[in-house]
This record gives sequence, structure tokens and C-alpha cells, in this order.
Amino acid sequence: MSERLPKKIYEAELSALQAQLVDMQAWVQASGARIVVIFEGRDAAGKGSTIKRISEYLNPRVSRIAALPTPTEREKTQWYFQRYIAHLPAAGEIVLMDRSWYNRAGVEHVMGYCTNAEYHRFLHQAPIFERMLVEDGIILLKYWFSVSDVEQEKRFRSRNEDPMRRWKLSPNDVLSITKWEDYSRAKDTMIVQTDIPEAPWFEVDNEDKRRGRINMIHHLLSKVPYEDVERPPIDIPPRPASGGYERPPRDEDNAVPDYASTLTA
Repeated sequence: MSERLPKKIYEAELSALQAQLVDMQAWVQASGARIVVIFEGRDAAGKGSTIKRISEYLNPRVSRIAALPTPTEREKTQWYFQRYIAHLPAAGEIVLMDRSWYNRAGVEHVMGYCTNAEYHRFLHQAPIFERMLVEDGIILLKYWFSVSDVEQEKRFRSRNEDPMRRWKLSPNDVLSITKWEDYSRAKDTMIVQTDIPEAPWFEVDNEDKRRGRINMIHHLLSKVPYEDVERPPIDIPPRPASGGYERPPRDEDNAVPDYASTLTA
């Protein structure tokens, strides 16, 4: 296991990488590029926290997170990839997929939420579907976040004891402890069947979240052929002289009470 990255080094490098992500975003807007980044991995592997750091300073109109809920009864009758297509980017957009169509190769298969026929059909169709996306010009990046069984259980227990993060722990998450080997086999099969030259899988060792985030973001930036885009300066005009406007009396406003003042009383 890699030694934990010191916090000071982590924060300095993360800030630099986030600045580069903003530069990449400007290129995406200017060039009309379309980017899809898939985040997959075991429960509590750190996908969501990495997405949070990537999107922190990006324009949500340009970069959006797709985290689809359980399919509706109608969606269950559609072609499997159909509901994901609606979330693909248009020109100048980045989509960060917090789990993706690979649900079928993982949790749906292991937990018995799909049939064997549906599972094998997915493994056959996923490479075809992804080749179509890449052929159409979409930059498709697929990341698998790895974590050990010991670290996963540690994170589960931490979530369970933290009322602010307990919502992140579901019954299915806990079951992944008892089905560790089943998920391992499913992941191995998925990689063999869907690791294609047009859209290969990249594995992120996320035992240390700091190290994993830095490595993943740096790699993402290296895989997007962005260039510096000159952004025209914005001149902030001087405020004009008053034209005689008078604000109505404040006691007519339905103001929010000043709760903050009670904290220093």
C-alpha cells in the first residue's frame, strides 16, 4: 500500500490541477468538444469525492454530473442504453458519470437484478455502443477505482458512525462485503470484455484518497488534448451616478432574522 500523501503537498497539487481543469473547460467550450468521464468501482471506493474535487470550480452549465437513480418501470422496458443516451454531452460539454451503464456488469449482475441473457447481451453491446460514441467524436474515459476489502469496511464503518454521511451507506453497500469475491469476478469479466482500444479502462489505486484523486485528475488532463484558450478581459464599468432612486423602508421587507448575531452575543 502506498504511503498517505501529506496534506500540504496534496492541497497544493490539487489546487494546481483544478486550475488546469478550468483551462480544459475553456478549451471544451471554445472547441465544441464532448467529453464523457465514467467513474466506476466498488462501494466506498472514493468515486464521489473525486468527482466533487473535479467539478468544484467548473461551470455547472458546462460540466455536469450524471448520477442516475434506479430505473423506472418504463425505463426497465427500454433498450438498456437508452436512458443513458439522454445524458450524453452536446458540443462544449463535459459529463461526469457517477456510475454508468456498467451497473449492469456489476451490481445488477451480482445482485440478480438482471437476467443472465441481459447480462451477456450487455457485455456484447457495450463495446459496440462505446465505439459508436468515440467514432462520433466523443472523448470517452473510463476509470475503475480500486480499494482493499479492509479499507472498504473501514469506510463503511466510518459512514455508519457519521450522521452527516450515513445517507451514503445503503443495504446494497453492506452486502458488498459478503459478496466481495462475486464483485471481483464480475469486475474481471467486465474488464476483459469491455477494455477496447477505442475506450480502455484505467485503474485508480484509491486506497489513499488523496493520492488517488491527484493521480486520476492528472491522468484525465493528460488524456484530453486541450490547449490554452485566450479569454478576452472583462472590463467592469464604473458605477453611474444615482438617478434619484430611493429604496422603500426596510421595515416593509420580510427579512431573514439575523441568527448569526446570536453566535457572537
